[in-house]
Amino acid sequence: MKILVTGAAGFIGSHTAERLAGLGHDVIGVDNFSPYYSLDLKNLNTKSLSEKGILVIKKDLRDENLSSELPKDINYIFHFAAQPGISKTSTFEDYLTNNVIATKNLVDYALECDNLKLFVNIGTSSIYGLEATFPEDVAPNPASFYGVTKLAAEQLVLQKSREKHFKSCSLRLYSVIGPRERPEKMYTKLIANALDGKPFPLYKGSSTHLRSFTYVGDIVDGVVSVIGKENEVDGEIINLGTEAENSTQEGIEAVEQVLEQKIDINIVEARAGDQLRTCANIDKARKLLDYNPTTTLLDSVRHQVDWYKENFL
Repeated sequence: MKILVTGAAGFIGSHTAERLAGLGHDVIGVDNFSPYYSLDLKNLNTKSLSEKGILVIKKDLRDENLSSELPKDINYIFHFAAQPGISKTSTFEDYLTNNVIATKNLVDYALECDNLKLFVNIGTSSIYGLEATFPEDVAPNPASFYGVTKLAAEQLVLQKSREKHFKSCSLRLYSVIGPRERPEKMYTKLIANALDGKPFPLYKGSSTHLRSFTYVGDIVDGVVSVIGKENEVDGEIINLGTEAENSTQEGIEAVEQVLEQKIDINIVEARAGDQLRTCANIDKARKLLDYNPTTTLLDSVRHQVDWYKENFL
């Protein structure tokens, strides 16, 4: 199958592209190489993809007429590209254009593809709101620009299923961690600051926040499992993540255990819109995709520490 992966130079997109290529698919990546975080990391990911025969096209999905630069004989689209997370440096326009306008342009491009079997939108637990412990039929209650615009993007894609233009689904991911995690995210920053002897900035009150910290390999298992199940997943929203819950404090302690050192903590102002609790309800994923994440928090951290030491020390 010929597969397009957007956001292919990023964290989860690069892992997914590699897995798909390993399964024998013809994979093409697209990424705008936004300077939101280190281009060195994106270039490192792209180098790894290139070594596996995966071409990554530099293209901003906010540009119209994507079909003039992207192939039309695509069978699957996996749409990871987005303005991620909650950041004081990101404006509402950043979220709007990268998450909504870009997705609309990609949908328009998908309508021109000759033999598209499935459009897979990558959503987020942030769509649920400050607490994300629910099955997929619960009404969304996003509490950030990120969550609001990712909900809009999700609906732009699923609209085409309802209109019978093409088959689509949306996978809502939960707190993904592991090798290639973005540098501003919790675990990469914990590891980097600990090894550099710097204090870790912990948002006030967040040590008790609960998360379904899910290993990226377990997430990719669920993402690629939609192939061949187009009829079963068409029009569906599906949660992907671990059912295990850990507090931020437990996450810090896991990194300390792997590194065998104490991490200095600096309490900083709380972040508006930060989720209080996420716990993935994956009953639907188990039923439709036979999904079964198994990697423990400690093993996830070990993999991430090994990756960081190999590439940045």
